[in-house]
Amino acid sequence: MKKKTVLIITGFIVFAALSRLLPHAYNFTPLGAIALFGAAYFTDKKWALLVPVIALFVSDLLLNNIMYAAYYDGFTWLTSGFIYLYGSIALIVLLGYYLLKKVTIGRVLGGAIGASAIFYIVSNFGVWIHSPMYPLTLEGLAMCYTAAIPFFHNTLAGNVIYSAVLFGGYEWLKYQYPQLQPVQVKS
Repeated sequence: MKKKTVLIITGFIVFAALSRLLPHAYNFTPLGAIALFGAAYFTDKKWALLVPVIALFVSDLLLNNIMYAAYYDGFTWLTSGFIYLYGSIALIVLLGYYLLKKVTIGRVLGGAIGASAIFYIVSNFGVWIHSPMYPLTLEGLAMCYTAAIPFFHNTLAGNVIYSAVLFGGYEWLKYQYPQLQPVQVKS
């Protein structure tokens, strides 16, 4: 596939990842939308995962070392919950890879809802495991998930809106420039 197409899709992902640096409501982020978008338009599973993860890692570096630097002693590469964040991204890419073989409004919306649920389940499981706030019991897990419910609507809204922007923007570009097609990156 053409390098221009690869660069455009990657540019969409990088732009969305860097939007995390803008002021926003708590959990209103493009994480799930980026993973779904990569899965939909990179036909090579490796690139569908690597490009979103690298873009999110770079935005995490910027967030943790500029925006949240006061919370860390020195330069921070990864936070304690990174495995759950990136694990949820990998699961969302997997969801998107199977759900978005054909991009439709219904499938993108379903993917955004599914991505929100995956992020909620995986990230809050990580909070339960690593936080002293909750006992490591089923009751503690239930308390953790219950405490996270008020943040879910922003996760859902972020995924739906960013998915609309990413998928809508790229589909509009494909309409304007028909030579843009799903990307097959050769290794």
